[in-house]
Amino acid sequence: MTATPAGMTYADYLHLPQLLSAQQPLSSLHDELLFIVIHQTKELWLKQMLHEVSLAISLIAENRFAEAYKALARVSRIQSVMTLSWDVLATLTPVDYSRFRDVLGTSSGFQSAQFRELEYRFGIKDPRFLDYHRGEDRTRLESALAAPSLWDVCDQARRRAGADSWLAVYQDADRWFDLYEMAEKLVDIDDALAGWRHKHVLTVERIIGGKTGTGGSAGVAYLQSTLSKRAFPELWKLRTEL
Repeated sequence: MTATPAGMTYADYLHLPQLLSAQQPLSSLHDELLFIVIHQTKELWLKQMLHEVSLAISLIAENRFAEAYKALARVSRIQSVMTLSWDVLATLTPVDYSRFRDVLGTSSGFQSAQFRELEYRFGIKDPRFLDYHRGEDRTRLESALAAPSLWDVCDQARRRAGADSWLAVYQDADRWFDLYEMAEKLVDIDDALAGWRHKHVLTVERIIGGKTGTGGSAGVAYLQSTLSKRAFPELWKLRTEL
């Protein structure tokens, strides 16, 4: 066990001087700080979710399901917090945002490498998004694209257990309870991801309407096109067949 460093303070441990100096508004307008804080916070939560998903993938590969459930449950809780944060951003009115929007230049949340990596780690692997990233970000995304996803390791666990399909798991949930419970954890995550996307659309529409997004994205139109996207579509489809 590592000894506690003598004289360590709260600010030292959390690197608060660096953290709290990372908010650098480019305008003198009051509301730009909120915009920065919201998005930086989301990136921190994305970092934590990637940390948890990585752990879950390694545990499931070793059939350590109960330990993986904790990591997956934590992901779902973080998703809830992230979805609620849209309500804070929604206090930014269209007039407020329009006053500093130009300072964003070509930057866009569409360019978040961590969000795309999380999709890849879940199993939503669209290689076209690699084109929007360079350097270290692209390297990480290429690695995530090539590596087994959360869905891959769960499906491998099903095959190792001898279950013919996920439908069979659900049709005999008592027999395959570990797999059944794991599948429901995945549905929790997918459900929360869909809720996050929906709230994102509403918030953006509330603030900018149908305008083109920063960075040249289609804005609300693009976001609406993602609403039907599922990380684990097979688990949704089987519900009709039960």
